Amino acid sequence: MNTKTRRSYTETFKEEAVRLVRESGQPVTHVARDLGIADHLLYRWRAEQQQAEERGRTRQSLQGEQAELAQLRRENAVLKQERDFLKRAAAFFAKESR
Repeated sequence: MNTKTRRSYTETFKEEAVRLVRESGQPVTHVARDLGIADHLLYRWRAEQQQAEERGRTRQSLQGEQAELAQLRRENAVLKQERDFLKRAAAFFAKESR
């Protein structure tokens, strides 16, 4: 069985990596290679930070909002399923009582 463990990076590391890209003037791929991370991670962290800065927020608060929104969407889907089930059940029992 070939299982890989996911590496996790601190917010400080991510912020410093993005700062290095901005201040060094080197391409993202070079900075990523120097830090020993995949370049697509650094591209994503940079995009997330730019998005957060455009909205006047931090990356963490933006990610928190996105996580909350995803959770609320899942909850909404469950509630819709329950509502539809109850509608069908009520229609079934109304038909039976006639």
